[in-house]
Amino acid sequence: MADFLGQLASVELRYEELTHLLSDPAVIGDSQRYTGLMKEYNNLGPLVECWRSYRKAEGSHREARELLDQGGLDHDFRQMVEEELETSAAAMEDRERQLKLMLLPKDPNDQRSVIVEIRGGAGGEEAALFAGSLYRMYTMYVQRLGWRTELLGINETELGGVKEVSFSVQGEGAYSRLKYESGVHRVQRVPETETQGRIHTSTVTVAVLPEAEEVEVQIDPKDLKIDTYRSSGAGGQHINKTESAIRITHLPTGLVVECQDERSQYKNKDKAMRVLRSRLLEQRQQAQDAEIASARRSQVGTGDRSERIRTYNFPQGRVTDHRIGLTLYKIDAVMDGDLAEITDALITADQAEKLRAQGET
Repeated sequence: MADFLGQLASVELRYEELTHLLSDPAVIGDSQRYTGLMKEYNNLGPLVECWRSYRKAEGSHREARELLDQGGLDHDFRQMVEEELETSAAAMEDRERQLKLMLLPKDPNDQRSVIVEIRGGAGGEEAALFAGSLYRMYTMYVQRLGWRTELLGINETELGGVKEVSFSVQGEGAYSRLKYESGVHRVQRVPETETQGRIHTSTVTVAVLPEAEEVEVQIDPKDLKIDTYRSSGAGGQHINKTESAIRITHLPTGLVVECQDERSQYKNKDKAMRVLRSRLLEQRQQAQDAEIASARRSQVGTGDRSERIRTYNFPQGRVTDHRIGLTLYKIDAVMDGDLAEITDALITADQAEKLRAQGET
């Protein structure tokens, strides 16, 4: 506890130092330095405010305890002091928990925009249809949060399903909420093509990649094999008579990215490179995570695409997230983008696991 309180005292000293620096004309005149210090100041603000609230509650608790220890209080005043002792103790406990959450190591990718890739898995056309349903679900969820989506590439089937689709989500904190969607999503329902009413089980794979900046992932043009071809729609019908579709192969890793959504070859190449950079960034981070696998095992969302994370059971109207054992009987709302309850529960569980792991160290 002493280390915890000492850490917070140091944070407050730094916050006060930043307050003085940000009023220094020399700092104000250096726009780059000023911007960096202001960002740090804003990041520390909520933590310092919570710390000061904790200290205020601690002071009230100490005063109430001293009064009770002194004795000689009349009945009414003693009752009021006892209530203050109880209230301040509860406030201290609440602020301490908030402070521990604020001091947890942050995922460096949490504030990034993301690229989401959805692919039909086992189940043929039914899997492709559900992949399309998940794409609709995520775009509706993103709209609720006020973020923006951009389609990067889509491969549709003749029956209106989606073999695979990739799209970006631009919004502050997009990765912090969408990262828990990585994994295998299982659907149980009666397909429209099923004449005997039998329930089929299909799977769809979702990958959520933090979007990489160009400066973060340097790609040597000599490492790329770029092919162009005519973009086509479902069933092989050509929708563009020019070779505007792009296929990029990253030779050192074997990663292949295709994009045919735009009529412009240049735009397709730009989108494909965005996806490739993000996949390479993810690959690099997975290699780093492998070195700290014990830390990953303590987290709710490992991001493992082979892990079955959720089941959507349409006959029973329920959605179950297997990582935290959460079942909701509102499948229609969820498919219309109402993911907040699931995401909030996953974030809370993840934080609880990190606090537990922190307490064990």
